[in-house]
Amino acid sequence: MLIGGQAVLLHGRPRLTEDIDITLTADPSRLNDVLEACATLKLQALPEDVELFVQQSFVLPVLHDETDIRVDFIFSSTPYEREAIDRAVMVELRGESVPFATAEDLIVHKLLAGRAIDLEDAAAVVRRKGSELDWRYVEKWVGQFSDVPGHEDLPDLLADIRK
Repeated sequence: MLIGGQAVLLHGRPRLTEDIDITLTADPSRLNDVLEACATLKLQALPEDVELFVQQSFVLPVLHDETDIRVDFIFSSTPYEREAIDRAVMVELRGESVPFATAEDLIVHKLLAGRAIDLEDAAAVVRRKGSELDWRYVEKWVGQFSDVPGHEDLPDLLADIRK
């Protein structure tokens, strides 16, 4: 499922993004399968110690040799990520059906990331799709993630972008 800047282009606002963020329906135990797929697609892993990096971050950053486009593969392991992937909206791109995060899941992802650009992205999604959003779903996950140390401020961040 595409998340990050690509999903912001779909649900929020036009903005420059320099990479592609993809959440996988796989946990880090599937790293070798992902590396095999990367080799087929001419994607070069960026970390020196790939296994350690993925174990610590749940992310595999790769670079496409021919285009210099960076792709971050995010391994999923939580019920939230699995539900978000199941809810993905399919978008037709060049004759292929590509799963994108829903607007609601993009908001949750952006609030969790919490950088200034992410909060701006979340606010842009609210401005564009506010009346269409399933706020109960967003509030459910924001509430659950606010119990995680370091994310206690999520309800306040959500209230700020809803203004």
